[in-house]
Amino acid sequence: MKNELKVAIIQTDLVWENPANNRKQLAYKVNTISDSVDLIILPEMFTSGFTMNASTVAETMDGTTINWLKDLAQQKQAAIMGSLVISGNSNYYNRFVCVEPSGRIHQYDKRHTFTLAGEHNVYTAGTEKLIFEYKGWKICPLICYDLRFPVWARNTADYDLLIYVANWPKVRVSAWDALLKARAIENMSYCIGVNRVGLDGNNYEYTGHSGAYDVLGNRLDTIAESTEAVEIVTLNKAHISKYREKLGFLKDRDHFNLEA
Repeated sequence: MKNELKVAIIQTDLVWENPANNRKQLAYKVNTISDSVDLIILPEMFTSGFTMNASTVAETMDGTTINWLKDLAQQKQAAIMGSLVISGNSNYYNRFVCVEPSGRIHQYDKRHTFTLAGEHNVYTAGTEKLIFEYKGWKICPLICYDLRFPVWARNTADYDLLIYVANWPKVRVSAWDALLKARAIENMSYCIGVNRVGLDGNNYEYTGHSGAYDVLGNRLDTIAESTEAVEIVTLNKAHISKYREKLGFLKDRDHFNLEA
């Protein structure tokens, strides 16, 4: 178990519906990381941007991008994660994948498809929440619109780190900022949100606002808005245990079951 977890946040522009170019650009950014890190986080749909043209960019779980992630994770000796369009069982999924250096893969399908953009008409929603352990840290990955639904993120399993990857547009970015901070505070967990920048193929603008928050809602990063950036933040297990023991808020949570 590691008491400290070093996380690299990659806030980047994305080339519309062009997986090859996005892999090339992201590989360059990942390779600029000279320090040893444990996790590398990419945005939502990092091979394509937030597209409803799933058939144009979809890959399988043994396709080019998954194999690229395996190679990159092994080279950097870090787990690499983000979401991409995956096809399988005659469906399309907005799937978060975390690829460990060993080649082990954790996956989560976006639960809350973004109906405002018609995502529910293209992608099959997930039904299972994922919490996985890496280097002794319990991690809960979620995707973009999931951020608006606090019950789905509710920390009933004492996870240590909540991660959101997103293509969250400028027009609603104040909600992104507020909700990321709220999720950290209410779950007494580190919370990291990784968003893209630039314009997509539908001419929506993204200004980033990627950020990392501690269990008290204090911001840990210095990433500027509307700029491409690679920044490393260090998370500490002692910080979590100190405030969970001192404040005890999670012990007072309500008990109920979430129905699908």
